Amino acid sequence: MEPIPFEVIEQLIQCFGKCFHFKDTLVSFLIASGLEQRLAMKYKDEYKFVWGKKLLGELNESEEGRIKIKKIITGFYQLRNLPDSQVADKEAGLSALRRLKELITENKIIIETQKTETVSRHKVSQEKEKILKQRQEKLESIKNLFFGGFSNTNRQQAGYSLEDIIKELFALSNIEYKKSYKTETQQIDGYFRFEGFDYLVEAKWRNDQPNEGEIGSFQRKVITKLESTRGLFFSINGFRDEVIKQFNGNGANIIFFTGEDLTLILEGRIELTDVLIKKIEKAAQYGNSSTNVRDILK
Repeated sequence: MEPIPFEVIEQLIQCFGKCFHFKDTLVSFLIASGLEQRLAMKYKDEYKFVWGKKLLGELNESEEGRIKIKKIITGFYQLRNLPDSQVADKEAGLSALRRLKELITENKIIIETQKTETVSRHKVSQEKEKILKQRQEKLESIKNLFFGGFSNTNRQQAGYSLEDIIKELFALSNIEYKKSYKTETQQIDGYFRFEGFDYLVEAKWRNDQPNEGEIGSFQRKVITKLESTRGLFFSINGFRDEVIKQFNGNGANIIFFTGEDLTLILEGRIELTDVLIKKIEKAAQYGNSSTNVRDILK
């Protein structure tokens, strides 16, 4: 198969960013166009334009991948309207879609509509419902594991289960997460990458609250890594205000999560990615590293 023309790839990326508002709708469209769910969700944690660039760049490296791109092209070509009715700038989305169709025609990319089930808004909606149902079932499973930990008298076991809960929650949000590991001198409870920054994780589920020395010890783990590294500290029983204040303001590089924060996420009140974005924004803008989810929801 001949390579997909560069200008078509670039316009596809524009359609990723302008034809969709909700990321779940984009995933549903890709699945409805013939992509397997794993691939459709691979870069979901990225901005939509970056998502399109990474996915299409990866697929364009092989003939099999270019066949998959052609399926995506077919999906867009068959659309008579935007698959996501809540796009902020509908005219920009429609303009991007029209231009893509023009390029498909100009480059004589064959669209085998006879062999491909038409991608309609209804079909995208059906795929979206399936994804949301699967996600809700998984979220419920994680929530039950979390609530079960409160009755566990072995707090060390509860701590280990918290690491599993965090890993599963991040996986559900399509954020690649590395569970507990050791360096030569340090124990790290977890690691992930989000919006260009690396994060180390500390997770504690005890009857008491972390003291200044424990948080300071974690901060030292963070500052001994690359300069762009940040920390995420989970304490199910929360933090004392006077302790938190020591780690806010100038030079702050740790974001704090409480059990209440985690509960509201597991109850489906807000997405993990939205919480991360809001907490990071508050820390960057106001030096407040401990914004709680309840305030975000107001």
